[in-house]
Amino acid sequence: MFTTTEKERYSRHTLLGEVGVEGQQKLKKARVLVVGCGGLGCPILQYLAAAGIGELGIIDDDTVALSNLQRQILFKESHVGMLKVEAAQEVLNDLNSSIKVQIYKERLSVANALDLFKKYDVIVEGSDSFSTKYLANDAAVLTEKSLVFGSIFKFEGQVSVFNYKNGPTYRCLYPEPLAETDMPTCSEVGVLGILPGIIGMFQANEVIKIILGLGNVLSGKLLIYNSLEASQMLLPFSKNESIEISELIELDLSCSIHSANEIDYRDFKENKRVYTLIDVRSKPEREASSIGGLHIPLDQLLRNPNQIVEFDAVVFYCASGKRSAKAVDQLQNRFSEQKMYSLKGGIAEALLIED
Repeated sequence: MFTTTEKERYSRHTLLGEVGVEGQQKLKKARVLVVGCGGLGCPILQYLAAAGIGELGIIDDDTVALSNLQRQILFKESHVGMLKVEAAQEVLNDLNSSIKVQIYKERLSVANALDLFKKYDVIVEGSDSFSTKYLANDAAVLTEKSLVFGSIFKFEGQVSVFNYKNGPTYRCLYPEPLAETDMPTCSEVGVLGILPGIIGMFQANEVIKIILGLGNVLSGKLLIYNSLEASQMLLPFSKNESIEISELIELDLSCSIHSANEIDYRDFKENKRVYTLIDVRSKPEREASSIGGLHIPLDQLLRNPNQIVEFDAVVFYCASGKRSAKAVDQLQNRFSEQKMYSLKGGIAEALLIED
């Protein structure tokens, strides 16, 4: 079943009595889908490709940005602007030409999740979207697939395995989702570049254990890793038998964004004398990049909203539009005579337009 090249490539695996040739054959026959090709997806894909997983699927619709390279080490400067899945396919094929890399240039959705999950043996969730995490969890339950979960925030990460042999799921741990505006992303608060590599390797390790039937899978256990303390702990949790998942529902965790009045950056520029521009991001974000305006971080603004009472028309902006939308939603009723807008797409879209 193995070529001479493959025998040499996987020799350190087959020397392990717990793996051997039979175990390597299991890896070669395995099909694994990775949801998200970012900070977590990059190390997951690299190690699974190197380990000889026979077919890797990657679903993501994002493109490589220069700011990704601090942590998404699968990509190079020459990949900036490319679709992440295409860049990943190129690198992984060069890493291991004996495996198949199937790419899907789209986001995981209610329309594609079930059909896609049915094609694979194990699902790995590495996105930075909480709506995607809930969708992946529910699709894994409905298709009876194990879901290897990972999450990162600043200096801390989490890993678990959901629905393993009908075990506890993501909803058993986090029954009710919060609004996206209450859950800051890496682009808003930052993340230590090494952290997704550590958490991604933990996830890849769980995938290998599941396929080979080795060790104790992190089912019903949440591993929490702190990179500053070099510490980790395991929190046990049980299955909630009262939770029933019968269909996929497209979660809208960003309702506050849609409820806000938005303004396009081009429209703002044409009439910028009419508006007072206010940056609601943090101080480090402001120092890294800015399109001008006053700087009032969101928490300070909400604690003391009267500092904007003198302005007739205000445009708030942040990294992506979430926090600025939250500012509009929470302040518009209080200052009903003022015109308030959230800059659509945040500074990220504004800088693209400027380029």
